[in-house]
Amino acid sequence: MPMSRVPRPRRFLVCEPRHFAVQYAINPWMHEDTQVDVELARGQWAELISAYRAHGHTVDSVEPVAGLPDMVFAANSALVVAGRVFGSLFHAPQRRPESSAYETWFKSAGFDVRRPESVCEGEGDLVFAGRHLLAGTGFRTARSAHHEVQEYFGVPTVSLTLVDPRFYHLDTALFVLDDGPEANIAYYPEAFSAGSREVLRLLFPDAVVATREDAMVFGLNSVSDGRHVFITPRAEALAGELDRHGYVPVPVDLSEFQKAGGGIKCCTQEIRS
Repeated sequence: MPMSRVPRPRRFLVCEPRHFAVQYAINPWMHEDTQVDVELARGQWAELISAYRAHGHTVDSVEPVAGLPDMVFAANSALVVAGRVFGSLFHAPQRRPESSAYETWFKSAGFDVRRPESVCEGEGDLVFAGRHLLAGTGFRTARSAHHEVQEYFGVPTVSLTLVDPRFYHLDTALFVLDDGPEANIAYYPEAFSAGSREVLRLLFPDAVVATREDAMVFGLNSVSDGRHVFITPRAEALAGELDRHGYVPVPVDLSEFQKAGGGIKCCTQEIRS
C-alpha cells in the first residue's frame, strides 16, 4: 500500500492572463498566427487559483502589464527563499521588461532582490529538491547563472542539460513531488543529456518516470504540495503512477496556455519561507 502523504501549505505568486496572447515565437510551441481564446484562458487560470485555495494554499497576485503577454508565466520571474529573491534576466528580449515588473512587486512586499548577471529564468530552470537545487540549462538559463545562484543561496546546485527544444525549461521536463531531505521527483528522461540522466538516476532512484505522451501534454509542468499534485487531466498515465505512489492528482486544465509553451507550473511562482 502507498504511504500516506502529508501536504504542506504553500504561498504562490501568480499573474492574471489579462493580456495573454501569442505575439511572437520563442519556443517550438509558439506560432505567431495562433489565436488565443483569452476568456477561456482566464477561466482556466481562475480554476487553478480556486484549486490552490481549496487545498489550503495562499495566493498573491501581481498586476499584469499591457504589452507583456507572457507575464502570466510567473514561475519565470524569480527564485524566492526566506525573504530573498534571485530575479530574472530573460533570454528573449521580448520578455525582459517582465523582470522589472516582478522586481517592483517583490520590493514592495518587503523582499531583498538580487538581479542576475547571466541569463536566468527563475523557477523555469531552478527547482529545489531536498538538499539540492536542480538547475536547467541548454536553451534558456545560462550555466554561469547556476554559479550565481549557488553563491547567493549557499545551496549545492546540480546543473542539468536539456537537449530537446520542446522541453526548453527544466519545469517542462521535471517537477518535485515533496520536500525534505528525501525529496523525490517526477521527470521525463529523454529531455536530458545522457550525463544528466545518470545524475538524476543517482540522486532520485525512486523517481516517477513519465512517458513521452504525458510529457508532450505538459504533464511534468505540475505543482505538488507533498500530497496533492495539480496536473493536467490529459496526463492520464502519469496521474495513475502518482496515485500508485500515494499522491492525489488534482486535474486542472490549462491547455490554452500550451499555445505559448506553458502550463500549471509556468503560471505558479512559489514563495518559500
